[in-house]
Amino acid sequence: MHVAIIMDGNGRWATQRAMPRAAGHRVGVDVVRKVVEAAPSLGIGTLTLYAFSSDNWRRPAAEVSTLMRLFRSRLVSEVPRLLANNVRLTAIGRRDRLPLALGNALGDAEEATAGGSTLHLRLAIDYSARDEILRAAQRLAAAADKVTREEFGRALGGEHDSRPAADVDLVIRTGGERRLSDFLLWECAYAELYFTDVMWPEFGPKDLEEAVEYFQKRDRRFGALSAAG
Repeated sequence: MHVAIIMDGNGRWATQRAMPRAAGHRVGVDVVRKVVEAAPSLGIGTLTLYAFSSDNWRRPAAEVSTLMRLFRSRLVSEVPRLLANNVRLTAIGRRDRLPLALGNALGDAEEATAGGSTLHLRLAIDYSARDEILRAAQRLAAAADKVTREEFGRALGGEHDSRPAADVDLVIRTGGERRLSDFLLWECAYAELYFTDVMWPEFGPKDLEEAVEYFQKRDRRFGALSAAG
């Protein structure tokens, strides 16, 4: 299954504890490791994490700078662990606005983990679903009358991944908000939505398991009638 997570609540979690927002982001990155390691045992083959939206550039410059440095340092340090756990990492979103060092770290991590087959971990960085849909439409405009849904979906995978992910089965959003916030809008057409008040720094494997159990109880009809009619 493909699970996508909007990792929300880092800053609020820290603020509630009279800590700087950056502290929440640092704890949140540690949670990512635990969730990634737990995912395969729950039947998750693809995990997409909303790390930084295109709208997040509007946050204070100091916070954005801290996030970019944190992303880069953890990418570099986590590659051996990803390799040991047979995880393939790719990134979606724009790269032309990222710091050069972070862009290089992403490319290096993608190349190093390309053979991973246990889990496909996707990081959405400088990502906007509406912008991705627009760019895909522009790339395919010359053959617009012949493009299938499947081909358009592959185009949304971006230029950096020749093996795009399947549609999302389950979206999880932490932190208490109830919206998609411009995240994987095309891919989430039939996704189940799971919202939790748990802040991301407190989210763990048990919370992920509960979300998957919720998904497994859903009657997914995709527009048709259920077996019960």
